[in-house]
Order: sequence, then structure tokens, then C-alpha cells
Amino acid sequence: MDIDQNKDDFIDNHVDKEIISCLNFNNPKSFFLFAGAGSGKTRSLVFALNQIRKLYYQHLRFRGQSVAVITYTNAACDEIGRRLDYDPLFSVSTIHTFIWELIRGFDTDIRDWLCTSLKTQIEELKIKQENGRFGTKIFIERQLSIETKEIRLRNIDKVKQFTYNPSGLNQDRSSLSHTEVINIGAYFINNKPLMQKILINKYPILFIDESQDTNKDLIDALFEVEKKNTGVFLLGLFGDTMQRIYSDGKLDLGLNLPEIWEKPIKIMNHRCAPRIVEVLNRIRYIVDGQQQRARTDKEFGFARFFVFPLNTDKAKAEKMVEDRMSEITGDKQWSGTDADYTTLILEHHMAANRLGFLEFFRPLYQMDNLKTGLLDGSLPELTFFTQVILPIVQANKNGDEFAITNTVRKYSPLLKIQKNETEQLLKIKEAKESINQFLSLWSEDNNPRCVDVLKCVKELNLFDIPESLHPFTIDINENDQDNEGNPSDFHENDLISAWSECLNAPFSQISAYDSYVKGKLKFMTHQGVKGLEFPRVMVIIDDNEARGFLFSYDKLFGAKERTRADIENEAAGKDTSIERTRRLFYVTCSRAEKSLAITAYSENPKLVKKHLLEEEWFEDFEVEIFL
Repeated sequence: MDIDQNKDDFIDNHVDKEIISCLNFNNPKSFFLFAGAGSGKTRSLVFALNQIRKLYYQHLRFRGQSVAVITYTNAACDEIGRRLDYDPLFSVSTIHTFIWELIRGFDTDIRDWLCTSLKTQIEELKIKQENGRFGTKIFIERQLSIETKEIRLRNIDKVKQFTYNPSGLNQDRSSLSHTEVINIGAYFINNKPLMQKILINKYPILFIDESQDTNKDLIDALFEVEKKNTGVFLLGLFGDTMQRIYSDGKLDLGLNLPEIWEKPIKIMNHRCAPRIVEVLNRIRYIVDGQQQRARTDKEFGFARFFVFPLNTDKAKAEKMVEDRMSEITGDKQWSGTDADYTTLILEHHMAANRLGFLEFFRPLYQMDNLKTGLLDGSLPELTFFTQVILPIVQANKNGDEFAITNTVRKYSPLLKIQKNETEQLLKIKEAKESINQFLSLWSEDNNPRCVDVLKCVKELNLFDIPESLHPFTIDINENDQDNEGNPSDFHENDLISAWSECLNAPFSQISAYDSYVKGKLKFMTHQGVKGLEFPRVMVIIDDNEARGFLFSYDKLFGAKERTRADIENEAAGKDTSIERTRRLFYVTCSRAEKSLAITAYSENPKLVKKHLLEEEWFEDFEVEIFL
């Protein structure tokens, strides 16, 4: 029996063979690999790439072709590249880098697209102006935004060559934003036969990791290319729709795929203990019926759910959970001086609130088109603060003049090379005086607002400011707070107001935000832990603290009734707050290898426990209420 059980641990081995059969150049087949949490998706991806190298290396190199692999993060790129010995046969990159390498050099086409896009944006803003109230703060800001876009439109013909840096500031006249690169790429691939031909000739095989979170317009464009070039272009998707966490991912990916596509499925979970796998299976069963198997050589593991009232002292509550988990598991690394567990939170508002950057974070998080860049720290407006301003402020605090000089030399237009030595020395003196004046904003422990920092930079011409932030360097009558309609409602729906509110936050919140998105702090979220795993995990749930409108754990756990909108969206096959919440909960719980503790705060702890038991997610002894 032990032998049979051990065989079960390798029940997914046939999947790699199925993928290899798709990679026959005489009869290539596109595929979608469904691979749930801990199933060894990356291992299968690398195995497939190694087989391509083994079987078709000469075939591809003779034609000057490569295999493209799109991954989710730079860290994932490095890991896959390392496993492949950084072989140039494989082009491993993030989606932004991949698209830029395709479209760069097509400057005339990029210019045409930008002109059309800018004209559309300007027209939409002017329509809002016609319906707005003259003289209000939002009216003035919107007018400044129109003028900024019109200036860019007028100057666009002067740009000879467009530029883009996936990890850079992208703020000068020739630079494209992250969003623009993806939108241009999707449009070109979908509408320009030459771009399709270039893509196919250069990369006859394209693998996409974490495909469920790849921009839906881009995925649709690649589907169209594959459809038109079946037998010539192979598209391989790796992912799990249950782990989709970004709103711009394709909602129905994996459904209604062409009949000729292969659809292999992995059912093992090699990461989590059997008890945790059981919980994960119950969480997702109602969604798609997919169920995983745990390894037979894993210890059974622990999963516990602790419920506290909303008015609980959270620091004390979470210390109680630490002690209980240490007692339950017999694992001293849950509590005390040896504590070594990972805290995961399910909503970014919770991190922003606990770590002190909520004022800065909240307005931008409400804007769908900013959310992805906000969460991975790539928004050019934010990298201006985190990569240019913050290092100077921190270096000044540490008394590191050398670091200040390096940053100024790297980014400031004041230190551009001059014609002669005298002019250069004058510029150095001017730069030094400007940086001293700039740093005086923080003298006597002052904490200036981000907008004050921005205005000072503009006044001193110390650094080039991102184009989209120029409107906020103009002084507006702050006393005129009579905006159009209810200000709080308007801020949730208007990009200009979102930036205005964000920049009104103290600059100190920039440092906390930067540390958070870089994973330097105690708390991590579902985005931050993508692909990671930890022996001990505490998941913290608190709708009240999260203050998000996209998620509701009280609804998921039965403590709050579904709204009419939830019911209508569900009937229409649309995403609902409950399903979004279920996915986030699944992703985060699936990070735990040995023991999982869920700490929830609710208005109705007893109703939460009742629902958990009815759904059979947990046993009665696994759910503890503290009143």
C-alpha cells in the first residue's frame, strides 16, 4: 500500500509528456496547463523548455529564432533564466519588456497611436469640463490636465525616437508609460499584420506564466494571432484561474478554448500539508470543482480559524493566536523569542492603515487603471518619489553627502555637462544651493506634504517632474473646497482628484509605502507572495480595517448578506465581491506549508463559525471564538 501511495505522489508526471507532445514542430499544438497552488507549474515550464533545447536547438538557431517566456516578475525571470543557464535560445522577460522589444523602433506607428489616444482623452476631459462648474478646484485641475495633454500632443512630432524603461522613471518627453506600452502592444499585435509576422518569425513558441493575470486585451490579441497561424505559432499558457488577483486579467481564461488545444491538468499540491490542502479544496470546490491531492509523505499539518469581535485589541488578539498555535502544533517557532511565521493580509488598505500610508495610498487604489502600477511600485509618478526624492531625504537623514551627490548627478538637469569648466563649476554650485534649499523642507523634523515637495522641485528646477504631475505644481485656491458634487464620491471616480488627494499626504508616507511594496516589512499580501511559500502562515482578515469595496470577507463567511448587485452580477456571469474575496483567500492560504492560522475580526463571530461549519471548511474544534 505504501508503494501505491508513493506512486500517487507522481500522478502528474504524464502532464509533462502531454506538453512535450505539443512541441512537435511538424504538428505543434497550443495548450493551456491548469496548475493549481503548489503543483510544480514552474518545474513543468522549465522541463518543457529544456526539452525544446534538447530536440530543436539547431532547428531554431539556424533560423535565428528564440522561444519567448513571459513571466510575472523580475524575480521569476531571474529564477527561470538561472535554471536554463541563461541560454540565449530563450528570451525570458516580463510582459512590459517583451512588448517593448516588439514595438520599439516603430516610432511613426507609436506616434499615430499616441495622437489618437491623446485626442480621445482630451475630448473626454473637455466633455466633463462642459458639465463641470467653473472655478472649482477640480475644474482648475482638470483644465491643467487638458493643457498638459495638449502640450504633449503639440510636441509629439518633435520626438524622433520613443523610449521606455520597464524599471525606470519614464518621465521625459520621449518616454512611454507602462500602460501605454501594453495598450500599444495589444493594438499592434491585433491590427498590424507586419507586427504579427515579426512576432511569429522571431518567436514561433511563446509561453506565458501566470497567464490568468496577464492583461486581457493582450491575451485576446495573442489568441487571435494563434488562430490565424495555427501550425506555425504555438501559444503555451500556464496558470490557474482561481489565482487571478488583478482586475485587468482575462476573466474566463481557460474556458471556451479551441477544440484543437491541449488542456492538461495537474492535480497534485506538493507544497501544503494534507489538512491545508483539504481546506483549499473546500474553498474552491463551488467555483470549478477542481480538487488537489496532497503528498503522501507530508505530515498531516494544522489549519485553525480564530474569530474575534471588531472592538478587540488586535495586537493582543494576534499574540493570543501566536500562543495558541504554538500550543496546538507543538512548534515553538509560532511564539516567543523563537517566533518565525509570516503574516499575510488580504487587503492592501489593512497594510496601509497599519503601516501608516493610508492617506497616500487610498485615493490611487480606488482607480482601476492605477492599481497594478501602485501595487508593484511601477507608476512613473511614484517612482519619481521613491527613486529620486526618497533616497536624497534618507541620505540626508543619515548624513551621507556622497549618496546625495550621486542621486543629483544621476537625475538632475542642473548637472548636465556644460561647454567649459567655469560654467560646469557654476552649475555644481547652483545644484548644491538648490539641494540645500530643497532639504530645508525637512528641517526641524518637519514633514512636508508630497505636493509641497513637488512644487519645490519645480521651482528650483532640481529634477524633471513626470508630465502628469505638472498640474499639481500650480497653486490653486485651497479655500475653494466646493467641488462638483460630493467630494468623497467624486474622488473615488476621478483620476485628477485621486492624484490631488494622494499628493496632499505627508511625505513620510512615501517611505512606508516604498518599504511595503518592496516586501521589507512584516506584512505581505496576496500580490507580494505570488509563487512564495512559508512553513507557518497567519492570515489576518478584517473588512472594517480594510475598508475596501471590492472585497467582503463577512459575505464570504456568511456574516453579511449578499447585495442585490452581487446577485445580479452572479446571474450575469460577472465577477462579484464574494468571488474576488474567495480567490484572494485561496491564494493566501495556499502559501502555508505546515500550519495555517486564520485570524478574523467580525461583527458576528458566532455567525462566522456557523457558516464555516456548514460549508465544511473546518471542523468544530478548529474554529475558536474569543468574545
